[in-house]
Amino acid sequence: MEFIDSTALSTALPTLSRAFAVDPIHLKLALTSYILTLAVFTPASGWAAERFGARRVFLSAMSVFLLGSALCGLSRDLEGLVASRIVQGLGGAMMTPVARLIVVGATPKDKLLTAMGWFTMPALVGPLIGPPIAGLVLSIADWPWIFYINLPVGLLGMVAVMRFVPKSEPRKDLGRFDTPGFILSALAISGLVVVAETAGVGLLPPWAQVGLLALSLACGVVYLRIAKRAGRPILDLTLLRYPTYRASLLGGTLVRLGIGASPFLMPLLLQVALGWSPLKASFVTLATGVGVLVARPFAAAGLKRFGFRTSLTVFVSLTALFTAAPGFFGPATPMALMIAVLTLGGFCRSNQFIAANTIAYADVPETSTAAASTLAAVTQQVGLALGVSLGGLMLNIARGTGGALTPDRFTFPFVAIGLVTLLALPVYLSLDKDAGAAISGRSRAAA
Repeated sequence: MEFIDSTALSTALPTLSRAFAVDPIHLKLALTSYILTLAVFTPASGWAAERFGARRVFLSAMSVFLLGSALCGLSRDLEGLVASRIVQGLGGAMMTPVARLIVVGATPKDKLLTAMGWFTMPALVGPLIGPPIAGLVLSIADWPWIFYINLPVGLLGMVAVMRFVPKSEPRKDLGRFDTPGFILSALAISGLVVVAETAGVGLLPPWAQVGLLALSLACGVVYLRIAKRAGRPILDLTLLRYPTYRASLLGGTLVRLGIGASPFLMPLLLQVALGWSPLKASFVTLATGVGVLVARPFAAAGLKRFGFRTSLTVFVSLTALFTAAPGFFGPATPMALMIAVLTLGGFCRSNQFIAANTIAYADVPETSTAAASTLAAVTQQVGLALGVSLGGLMLNIARGTGGALTPDRFTFPFVAIGLVTLLALPVYLSLDKDAGAAISGRSRAAA
């Protein structure tokens, strides 16, 4: 439900631009407001799940997400949509991280690769069917139904949770919630994303951006100091001492900085620049999801044969190439070629993320699994939010003042995000050749 919602909204951005009479680039606020809320409130998910019980928190999160979905459908301007997306984000911040905590915490390390493959399946199916659902809805109904469709799906999901997820006893011995750390980290993350989001589009004056950036950095520095004294910090940065975990977070963030812009740029390229209908565009963007899904059976075998470092370096290089490629799509580009490029891009992206997400837990002690999962989820959301902002900024620069969104204006943004994705290559090359061998099934002798 959550991933269908995100990809469906991306498909509907040009339609919403016309409905709200706003610049299409400004609609990135509808994406980043949700992602930012995820990043801010995800750190509280681990503590809340243990303190109140994972199933209870999961059901509450789904209820809030459904409320936000209903409010999104009732929105009549960009400001109302952004506010409703924030409500959705409050629910989403607790859904996926709590589910990941349940799965990772209950799975032996030798089964983790298989478990994470199943866990990420909704993230594959959602983007796969989200665009065509959105295209179909927009062709037969108005845009609010993109959000209303969440309501029956969510209610069925809540019934399934109550039926299949066992109750977990709340813990009373967790101690106090790290409120100072939560506030400081929220201010640091929010300030950074807001500055990135408003850069180059005139939403905030330069002096306000500088002041906000200074406040964000100051809060980050203060957080680093108090986190050392906190018994259970909201974000445990000491986990970065593990090389595999550090490489996963840093490399994965750089990749998300690049590919995070694609769901924002592709609908604008196909529907605004090329003039396609939402339904036609959705079937082309569907190719990325197909590539992601096809990659699943090959990922574990590839890691066992070649190891994490080789797999990561090869697939991040290919991901960067295929991320930049849509920048050269034009009116004369055959649809079959577009589909092939996006399918291969999804295949490479999936292999890269499976390897990066799995190796993150290779050396982390089981007692730190919850903290590691929380920090990983936050960095993922920050990377995606900054990626959308980067894509919007690059497109605004390429368009110029008052320029039209023609196909040639998209070359620079796509090439730029492809180059940013490639910055993860030296990070992965720094890994030991045997990194993660215990969970990939590749023995040191074979390495």
